[in-house]
Amino acid sequence: MKRAALYMRVSTKNHGQTTETQALALRDYATHRGFSIVDEYRDEGISGAKDSRPALDRLMKDARGRKFDLVIVARFDRFARSVSHLLRALEEFSHLGVDFVSLSESVDTSTPMGKMIFTVLGAVAELERNLIKERIHMGLGRARKQGKQLGRPKRVVDREKAQIMLQSMSAREVARQWGVSRGVIERVQTRT
Repeated sequence: MKRAALYMRVSTKNHGQTTETQALALRDYATHRGFSIVDEYRDEGISGAKDSRPALDRLMKDARGRKFDLVIVARFDRFARSVSHLLRALEEFSHLGVDFVSLSESVDTSTPMGKMIFTVLGAVAELERNLIKERIHMGLGRARKQGKQLGRPKRVVDREKAQIMLQSMSAREVARQWGVSRGVIERVQTRT
């Protein structure tokens, strides 16, 4: 019986996203195929663009320790978004005798066709990410050329009034009343 490791990741924590949806699908697949699940690795609120993630790092360490024979993910972009990172991990898995399965793309690296498809799909994901980045930069450039204000609106803080308020209130309370960050008020405090 093959020993399976399940890897899940979501980019944001506090927007209703959890790894549990992915976990349900991965557990069902493993059970259906007769694999025993040895561990679940979850990265919550961590961008896929980062090569280093706590759960992913632990998964790679456990792969080197030969704790499982197979890694299962819901979609390959949950595991890696750069082709170079993807290929490095796949090469290491291959060297260690660990197979890789992505459910959404029906890719299984234990087959030659699976290895080829995975490489192509990884290249497409990287292209998509670079196109998104390019569009964002173009949009910001256009907004700057049009003279649009980017970032937070500027707030004017009356230093004298803030100093008086700080005599009876905390910096956090003054900041809340003025609608600015605590750091702005703390800078007013230090400039006296």
